[in-house]
Amino acid sequence: MAIDLSSFPYLVPQDETGRCYDGYLMIGKNEFRVKLTVPLSNLSETEIICEWKLQEIIDEYMPIIRQRLVHCKDLNTFLKEVISIVESKIKYEESPDVTCNLTSHIVSEIEKIGWHKLVAIDTSFHSVTLKSLDSQQREHLLNIKLNSQCINAAPVTTTYLPCKSLFHWNKEDGLVNLFNEFESTLKNYEEFWDEMEEIDTCTWVLEPEKPTYAAVHRRIAIGTNASVQITVDPKQPKVFPECVFLGADQIINPLKENLNQNLYRWDISRHLLVNLETVLDIKFPSPTNSKKEDFSVECGICYCYRLEQFTPDIVCDDKRCGQPFHRICLYEWLRTLPSTRQSFNTIYGECPFCNKSITVKMPLS
Repeated sequence: MAIDLSSFPYLVPQDETGRCYDGYLMIGKNEFRVKLTVPLSNLSETEIICEWKLQEIIDEYMPIIRQRLVHCKDLNTFLKEVISIVESKIKYEESPDVTCNLTSHIVSEIEKIGWHKLVAIDTSFHSVTLKSLDSQQREHLLNIKLNSQCINAAPVTTTYLPCKSLFHWNKEDGLVNLFNEFESTLKNYEEFWDEMEEIDTCTWVLEPEKPTYAAVHRRIAIGTNASVQITVDPKQPKVFPECVFLGADQIINPLKENLNQNLYRWDISRHLLVNLETVLDIKFPSPTNSKKEDFSVECGICYCYRLEQFTPDIVCDDKRCGQPFHRICLYEWLRTLPSTRQSFNTIYGECPFCNKSITVKMPLS
């Protein structure tokens, strides 16, 4: 928590704890008298007392300064960011330019949006992250990268939405209009997120391991070495999704038959998870009655469950074996054996564990 005095040589510790400092901050060619009192626990409650000119600047940018305190790891980093903010302000007063105009413009825009919606802003004021909560209090982030040369130029936006969204840039309303469009767009996907959240909570999702709000796929555990991967339409989340079954034939073939026989029972007025269990005539394993380790079986070749972003998705069809493999592992294993045959993009060989026939398609590069 103590200040690095080599970086701030004009600040003098006032006690042995390193919590009180008095002295000067060099900002550009200016010296400002300051007194800092740092609390024991919460850095964001640091008290700054300084001469009136510096105090005016700090008061103007206080919301940003407080936000910086929350995200800074130590007081040294924070002081450097305060210096950067003050330097920008002084530079603007001496000779207004594009960068300083941008700083004042961004501060004004954020004030209209609300400081409580600001998550992060870099010291150059070129990158801003804002947050919005949907009706279920899920937090969604909007990252905005501004053009440093032109205030009115359309910024680059990044967010986690299930469909690509283009936000219209209005130079008169600027960030305010952009953020309002973002919040309006979030409402279009709330039902989708509700359905996916129920699946994430009530089943064992094998992939993605940490789904984002943009993810439309879920690979759900059905049993040991068996799963179903669904792809949900974010605009119509209760419509029957695309389903791909992964596992041994003796497990997934009955599920495919159930699906074909029961598809007429799909009711879009019901939740996605309820419909899936109805048409498959199963009850998905859940955190209330099982452990994820029961379904996260290691690959029989590399002895890992997760290989980069991949999990085992090829399973030996022999009931007495049922060993899972990563597609790439099995492919590389089989292609080294002289007994292996290949037809187009499919390799035919023997299971490394039981020597029964097994096939694998060439992994996509």
